Amino acid sequence: MNPFRPLCFAALLFGIAGSTQGQDSNADGSLVPPTLKVSAVSSQPVHPVLIRNEHGPLTRVVVQVEDSIDARANSFVFTFDGTDDPGDLESLSLFSTGDKDEFSSAMRIGEPATPAKEVTFHGESVLSAGKNVFWLACELKALADLSHRVAATCTSIETSIGKLTPRDASPGARHRIGVALRKHNDDGVHTYRIPALATSAKGTLLAVYDMRRRMGRDLQENIDIGLSRSTDGGQTWEPVRVIMDMGEFGGLPQEQNGCSDPGIIVDRQTGEIFCFAVWMNGKPGKHQWTDDGSEPGFEIGKSAQFMMVRSKDEGLTWSKPENLTRKLKQESWWLLAPSPQQGIQLIDGTLVMPVQGRVGREPLATFATLMISRDHGEIWTVGQPGYSGGNECQAALLSHDSIMLNIRNDHERFRAVVVTKDLGQTWQPHLTSRNTLIEPNCNGSLLRADYQQAGQKKHVLLFANPHTQKGRTHHTIQVSFDDGQTWPSSHHILLDEGLGAGYPSLTRIDAGHVGIVYEGSQAHLVFETLSLAELLNGP
Repeated sequence: MNPFRPLCFAALLFGIAGSTQGQDSNADGSLVPPTLKVSAVSSQPVHPVLIRNEHGPLTRVVVQVEDSIDARANSFVFTFDGTDDPGDLESLSLFSTGDKDEFSSAMRIGEPATPAKEVTFHGESVLSAGKNVFWLACELKALADLSHRVAATCTSIETSIGKLTPRDASPGARHRIGVALRKHNDDGVHTYRIPALATSAKGTLLAVYDMRRRMGRDLQENIDIGLSRSTDGGQTWEPVRVIMDMGEFGGLPQEQNGCSDPGIIVDRQTGEIFCFAVWMNGKPGKHQWTDDGSEPGFEIGKSAQFMMVRSKDEGLTWSKPENLTRKLKQESWWLLAPSPQQGIQLIDGTLVMPVQGRVGREPLATFATLMISRDHGEIWTVGQPGYSGGNECQAALLSHDSIMLNIRNDHERFRAVVVTKDLGQTWQPHLTSRNTLIEPNCNGSLLRADYQQAGQKKHVLLFANPHTQKGRTHHTIQVSFDDGQTWPSSHHILLDEGLGAGYPSLTRIDAGHVGIVYEGSQAHLVFETLSLAELLNGP
């Protein structure tokens, strides 16, 4: 007979029965069982739940058992206070992950449930000594509202030794609803990476990215540039289009003709869309940013090539790839490549596209600058390097017509920031350069958002990246009201605390909304929308 079974549940939970010093003896010689403790905590990690994910983790429940007892969990009750519309949910499921905190759908508890204000899952699960982890997950409807949020809290657990009321460790937490834009093995592609997001002149959302067909590694590999289009603000997305594929050029296999790092820019005056990427031919096992993965000169097969495709019909069809290498790259440079991000257009029609490159073999022989066109993309010219020892960069127009370049910095884990007043011919460091915006050495996204307040024209800068110096976690949007001089913590919006590949890209969807695609913890490429009001007022 189990000597612990007679203990009442209150004694188990609060540790008030028996001796805290081990097994003592009663007057009749029987043993007093040691103190037992059982507790439970319900929490909601910060990440979105995504349309197209079969199981979107919502709530983690940890039942802690400090001693070995014969106990089972028989039912879990969840409430959905704080959920904007339970109708966004298709179904709910409960899973056990043993003593592991990470979500897994391998071990289901009970049957899937229909969403309601309160849902109970029945199904016996043995409670082992130590940590016992359970996850509530949901599947969203295809047209779940992207402006809505979902919240779920475990309020009660029935066990074989009594009832537990879990402590809510994240009161008020709610999950944003997003879209799993691209996932592992979608259309047979192993990995999707390096997103750049833009909005066409007519409001179509255009997301370009790497389609890494065989594996997750960067160039040199079998990589094409893909495009996803949305004509309804990101609620639904058309099937992927391959817009740059160099095939088996030069008689070499696809895995030696990879294209990567797409950048995109929209000419709002003509409606034309330009997408750039870097192409490597040959050099198996090499990488364009390392050693002789790209070399000085222009020769295909030695130097990585700067490629461009165009669309004049909202991204429905695209031109054949055009090689701009000899027109743009200085012969002594080891590499010139687009920055994988969206470019901007000035009031006078000038197109401004961030670019990056290498001037030597050494790891810090890198630079960031601008590429511009004054004639709607017929002729492009490259400015002077704006920063050395950095690469992937983003541009935004500041007050007084100067342009900020925000740069991934290879020197330390702070963003480098420089400013030009003459379209990249000369540069000055910004006061926040290398001392304010932290990063884990990763791409970021910078966007100017204009708005009116009390009849006055105003603008803010939005900056997105993994807000940490340790790894690609804590994907955050920050807001600056003073041209990037300060980024108040009151206006930091955490989207996803989990680990992802980290690259983000922001765009203005319409007058009231901003969209972002980023490499998050819940899908290779995640799309979310945020209202401009939330960004201006803070979370």
